[in-house]
Amino acid sequence: MQKETTTPQSSKRREWIAMLFVVFVFFPILSVMVVGGYGFAVWIFQMFFGPPGHNF
Repeated sequence: MQKETTTPQSSKRREWIAMLFVVFVFFPILSVMVVGGYGFAVWIFQMFFGPPGHNF
């Protein structure tokens, strides 16, 4: 006996909600965290080694 290839309506609704959550909530928060983490790493690096430029 074969399984049905269509998903129930409630399952499709949950998939849409999950996709919208990922696109509009998770990815923006993740991108802000990545950019903030990079900025923090550069800030810490510059605290120990100074700002970029010519060091004569």
